[in-house]
Amino acid sequence: MNVKPLADIRREIDALDESLQSLLTKRASLAQAVADAKRAQAPDCTDFYRPEREAEVLRKVCDRNQGPLSNETLVFLFQELMSACLALQKPLQIAFLGPLGTFSQVASQKHFGHSSEGVPVSTIEDVFRQVESGRCDYGMVPVENSTEGMVSQSLDCFLTSQLMICGEVELRIRHHLMGSGELDKKDLSGVERVLAHQQTLAQCRKWLDQNLPSAERISLSSNAEAARQVRDDPQAVAIAAETAATEYGLDLLHCNIEDSHDNTTRFLVVGKQSPGASGQDKTSLLVSTANQPGALQTLLEPLARYQLSMTRIESRPSRRGMWDYVFFIDIKGHQDDPDVSVALQELEERSAMLKVLGAYPVSIAV
Repeated sequence: MNVKPLADIRREIDALDESLQSLLTKRASLAQAVADAKRAQAPDCTDFYRPEREAEVLRKVCDRNQGPLSNETLVFLFQELMSACLALQKPLQIAFLGPLGTFSQVASQKHFGHSSEGVPVSTIEDVFRQVESGRCDYGMVPVENSTEGMVSQSLDCFLTSQLMICGEVELRIRHHLMGSGELDKKDLSGVERVLAHQQTLAQCRKWLDQNLPSAERISLSSNAEAARQVRDDPQAVAIAAETAATEYGLDLLHCNIEDSHDNTTRFLVVGKQSPGASGQDKTSLLVSTANQPGALQTLLEPLARYQLSMTRIESRPSRRGMWDYVFFIDIKGHQDDPDVSVALQELEERSAMLKVLGAYPVSIAV
């Protein structure tokens, strides 16, 4: 087998790096040209982020991929490239549930790239308020976990907010046990308290029962807040993302302690715009109907007749009266698709209330 000399391989790499840098510079210049063209059409234009366009680009990246790099790696590289180019037009400010080091921050960076500017806030309600007020361009909120179900605080915010769902992110959740440098990962007998968000404690229940059965479990507003609090407490540990350990200078004691190893959380991007169709979309609805036998079946009949796949339905109290409920529904397709549009018209005629929460690109599966 003929093997190229190492020096020749390195010369080829250097030449490719030079070509790549030249192409990246050209792409960034074209991104600036896009901004100039938009401002020429509308001098006050600030809407440079187009979720449907980014989704289209990333799907093409996956379709073209022939290896050896994985789809996940290529999507990450192109996401960061688009993030950097977008920052030349206007850096996006993204509100997320803080403090620094939460999974919401990780989801935000996965979707918007590291050139966006994250704004940590204390509650999910604050995420909505930051975007509604215009202090942030978009917000990232958790809505559903594969093992623990819906995040009720996020759903309740949609009852009163006028914000739209602009995108979704599916994040594989890896929970790590972490603590101060005084703890020994082989001997956790001195641990008296485990701090984490209530859903995280539930997602790690079996591991905690087996390994820290006597430790008190304390629920906090976020895993990152738990990591922040245990920095100076050698008798307490936190469960959080690896980014939280880095952010707060903690040692990883045990990794991947979640009970379900396909544990995934779905996040929603909220903003003031409604994206156009990308070709692979989802539409989210908020509907209510009369409280009478067969009302829900009658309400949803148009979806079946137009062969629209319903991927989720969740009920929540409407806050309008006792035992009065609204339904959160996700269907495949964009609200502007012909069949979806007609079905939604019929749905509105049958419902007591119909609110389209947003139509947006389906998350890229990598």
